[in-house]
Amino acid sequence: MVPRLERLYDGIEKQRYNLLTPLRSLSNDKLNAHPPGKWSINQIIAHLITAEDLSILYLNKKILGVNEEADSGLIEEMKMILLILSQRLPLKFKAPTMVVDRTSRETDLNILIADWDKTRVELKNILDRIESHHINRKIYRHVRMGMLNIQHTLKFIGEHVGHHTPQIKDLLKQK
Repeated sequence: MVPRLERLYDGIEKQRYNLLTPLRSLSNDKLNAHPPGKWSINQIIAHLITAEDLSILYLNKKILGVNEEADSGLIEEMKMILLILSQRLPLKFKAPTMVVDRTSRETDLNILIADWDKTRVELKNILDRIESHHINRKIYRHVRMGMLNIQHTLKFIGEHVGHHTPQIKDLLKQK
């Protein structure tokens, strides 16, 4: 794997480990509890997995024609800054219908973790196929920001998990 991608991947894996570790000791009742109109911890985890799964489906398709794709540039860097800001501010966004419709209703954390493990292995397999001269190719379509490169993809995954982490922490504080 290209060292830059490996560092980004290792970062999102560490983030995932830090998110999941305190959840492993909780009961399914706690993990599935939620206030009316809000997601439970397990629903948030399932949402994160689904978003990554859909990203992987798209990446697998686009990587086949990576040689024909254009490199990202200043416009994409600006889009990424906006995307990072959107994830770090306490703003609420409606999840894309495609993500909501495909989000698992699984209520067992161990199954969700196994699913996320599988998803991350698939992501790693994609990253292993990307050559250094392709890391700036626009091969990922973000639903609101458009085409971005694989580095942006990994950064977005981390920002997306970070965006939902406070929701999980709030749910953990509830009785």
